[in-house]
Amino acid sequence: MATIPSEQQNQRERRQSSDHESFLSHRNMRWLKVALVLCLVTIVSYFWIDVTPRHNGGSWYGYTLGTIGALLIVWLSLLGIRKRNISAGRWSLKAWTSAHVYLGLALIVIGTLHTGFQLGWNVHTLAYSLMMVVILSGLYGVAVYATLPASLSNNAKEMTRSQMVEALAAIDRQLQSAAQPLGREESDLVIAALEQGTFDWGIGARLSGHYRKCATTRALAYFADDWSRPVGSDEPKDKVRALLGRRKSQLDQIRRHLRIRALLEVWLYIHIPVTIALLAALTAHVVSVFYYW
Repeated sequence: MATIPSEQQNQRERRQSSDHESFLSHRNMRWLKVALVLCLVTIVSYFWIDVTPRHNGGSWYGYTLGTIGALLIVWLSLLGIRKRNISAGRWSLKAWTSAHVYLGLALIVIGTLHTGFQLGWNVHTLAYSLMMVVILSGLYGVAVYATLPASLSNNAKEMTRSQMVEALAAIDRQLQSAAQPLGREESDLVIAALEQGTFDWGIGARLSGHYRKCATTRALAYFADDWSRPVGSDEPKDKVRALLGRRKSQLDQIRRHLRIRALLEVWLYIHIPVTIALLAALTAHVVSVFYYW
């Protein structure tokens, strides 16, 4: 009877350990080992099997690798459907994602050897090229998801995106009030900074983090030119300058958040559409092969 609670405790410990385990190291990198064995068998058999006159996609060995590769592509593309069904166990989402990454990388070897290094301007090479784009974009996705979430958390400082925006809005209200006593030129600079949209920037600015026409930076630079003036000699300008500095710091935090989010998501705009194009090209590739067989 005493063993039952012990077994339950061991199961809970294993479950907790699995919850904190990365999909890359899932089950002691089981799928990395499977992918390495698959690549090794493929490479050894490629050089061991003699195909006359030379290896190509139309040989029996080429058809074998092509079938394996096609089945892997179709199965790997089902990850998006699998994500909608959360479950634990051998085929949990984490296990499926781990297999998706490592078997996807194995496709580089399988697909390349399937071609026999014979490429040209045809639908077969198109399918191979699209496959490589999908794999490389996925490799980028793995890299950013392994490194950037920590940066996103550090930048947030326990604040949500809405809280960051609200903090900026609070500074803007104070800045709007503080700018009332200023002259026309100074007021126009502050108004331009307040009216410039926080999210009205293109994808290039978000990805690079460079906002060259930032009105807040321009206004802060204008008021910073007065540092030679004794502090307190012009209290409204001192207050506006301090608030502009706070506004710039808050904007920088929001922009870093947007940049990291963009870097985490931009690859999906390549990976998913090209995967769909790959499935179409793969279908055309298979149909044409059997049509001219």
